[in-house]
Amino acid sequence: MLQHYFADLHIHVGRNIAGKPVKITASKNLTITNILNEASKRKGIDLIGVIDCQAPLVLKEIDELIANGLAYEKRQGGIKFKDTTLILGSEIEIYDASCQGPIHVLCYFPFLDTMREFSQWLRQHMKNIELSSQRFYGTARSLQEKVKQLDGLFIPAHIFTPFKSLYGKGVKASLTEVLDPERIDAIEVGLSADTHMANQISELHHYTFLTNSDAHSIAKIAREYQLLQLEEPSFAELKQALYQQNGRKVVTNFGMNPRLGKYYLTVCANCLTSLQGDVCQNCGSSKSIRGVRDRINELTDNHSERPDCPLYRYQVPLEYLPSLGPKTMEKLLQHFGTEMNIIHHVPEEQLQTVVPLKLAKMIVALRHGKLSIQEGGGGRYGRIMME
Repeated sequence: MLQHYFADLHIHVGRNIAGKPVKITASKNLTITNILNEASKRKGIDLIGVIDCQAPLVLKEIDELIANGLAYEKRQGGIKFKDTTLILGSEIEIYDASCQGPIHVLCYFPFLDTMREFSQWLRQHMKNIELSSQRFYGTARSLQEKVKQLDGLFIPAHIFTPFKSLYGKGVKASLTEVLDPERIDAIEVGLSADTHMANQISELHHYTFLTNSDAHSIAKIAREYQLLQLEEPSFAELKQALYQQNGRKVVTNFGMNPRLGKYYLTVCANCLTSLQGDVCQNCGSSKSIRGVRDRINELTDNHSERPDCPLYRYQVPLEYLPSLGPKTMEKLLQHFGTEMNIIHHVPEEQLQTVVPLKLAKMIVALRHGKLSIQEGGGGRYGRIMME
């Protein structure tokens, strides 16, 4: 029987089992075990993709969880831990001769054996296999070919951000400049764009859109995610959902309003003031960081919505609410279980028994995408405005 499951498929590892860095810019407490516990116990996420699993010491921690009886490998792919299934992933940086600039891509594999084989292959094309998002020394198409040989999934990551993305840096006008379009399984739109914006580019109409957290800390897990319709959380079911097969599908993308994203607006590279022309009115600099909105306007060749596109629901993480501090969050979790339950299911009347009326109403407004926001840009997030 098909059911609904929440998924966040882009989560980094901060430290490996030896306590050494994996994603250098990520939190030290972002270990595989902590990620799994957080997703299962507090967040309520059914399917998570950890995209640093090519690192041998990350795989070692997963092996130990299995050896200690805390996890097991599923027949349809993925690692089951409590109420969460882990999808084994790897984020890789491509910068071959076809690229205008570096591109990040996500590669996912069904089983530990296939991820180990991929990891061994990457050693021949990468300087440090233990670190996250490392440069791949080879062509983008050769990487795609290897992923397909191992029955993996290939997904360009946060495709519009100004740095290290397909359209932000990698290509002039078309993904075909760098990638084989037949070996792309889905598209991750990223934190400063939504599916409505991505739909303006006709070559993307072939793919299912995803939106994920790109979490660099425990708190950021599930700041963006999707609702999937599956028979069970597993790699095989996820693959079917990306191709809308046998009733499996991405039902809804839950993401921040793009205006909250830290790369939405074009800003002055010197002082991060929003630019209205070629010269900053604040400091006089002519250097800029091009925002996602303006980049998509350059690429737009289509204005019709796709009938098969998942619903995109504007939403922010609970931690974004100005009056919701750690103690209040703990109180909500004690009463209602997980963040997914609080955000999606608990009636306003029940929320009011735990938190003040104003905060309860803000949570409901968050649920329906009706919070007032201030735009972000140039690496600085937007914020929720008190009314």
